Amino acid sequence: MTEFRPKYITFDCYGTLTNFDMAGAARRVYASQLSATTMASFIKDFAAYRLDEVLGAWKPYFEVVHNSVERACKRNGVVFRPEDAQRINEEIHTWGPHPDVPAGLAKVAREIPLVILSNSMKNLIMSNVEKLGAPFHTVITAEETGAYKPHMKGFEYMLDKLGCGPEDITHVSSSFRYDLMTAYDLGIKSKVWVNRGHEPANPFYEYSEVADIGGLAAAVGLEPLRRSA
Repeated sequence: MTEFRPKYITFDCYGTLTNFDMAGAARRVYASQLSATTMASFIKDFAAYRLDEVLGAWKPYFEVVHNSVERACKRNGVVFRPEDAQRINEEIHTWGPHPDVPAGLAKVAREIPLVILSNSMKNLIMSNVEKLGAPFHTVITAEETGAYKPHMKGFEYMLDKLGCGPEDITHVSSSFRYDLMTAYDLGIKSKVWVNRGHEPANPFYEYSEVADIGGLAAAVGLEPLRRSA
C-alpha cells in the first residue's frame, strides 16, 4: 500500500459505501414469479443492463432502473409491469452503509476531505449519504455532471470542481468497470479497491486493495500498514 497523502479522498457511493442491494430488491419483487435458476439469470441480466443503460446519454436514474428491469424481464420471459420497477426504485432511498463504513470513514474524515462521485441524482443520494455517518466536503452526482460513470466526463468535472489534478486525489471504489478502469485511464495513480466481492481482482489497474473501509486509513498513510504474520 501507498504512503501517499491525498488532498481529497474521492468515493464511489453505491456498492462501495452504501449497501447497493439491487439483487435483494429484485428478489423481493420477483420471488413468487421466478425459479431459483431464472432468478439468478434475471439478477445477472439486470446488472448488465444497468451498465449498458448508463453508457449512452444521461437520463434520470429511475429510467436506468426501469429500462434495465424491462430488458431483464424480456430476456427471461417475465411479464414486465412498470410498478415492479417503481418498487425497486423506491427501495434505493432506504439503503444504508455497509457495516464497516461509518467507523472507517471516521478515521480519515478528521484528516482529509471526503468527496463522493456517484451515478445518482440530487434528490436521491442525500438520503443515502446521511446514513454514512461522516461529513462530506462535496457530493457530486451524474445528474450534475451530465454523464454516468464509466464515462470520463464525471471524473473530469469533479477534478475541475475541486481545483486539483489526478495526481492530487485517492479514488476509492469496489468496481473496476464503473470507476477504477476510468481512473486508471485518466492518470489517477492513487486508487483503492474495496473488495466487496462484486468483481475479480485485476492488478493491471495498479491499486491498493482493502477488505473494507476500515483499511482505508492505512492506504492513505494515516495509520501504519498492517503486516501479515
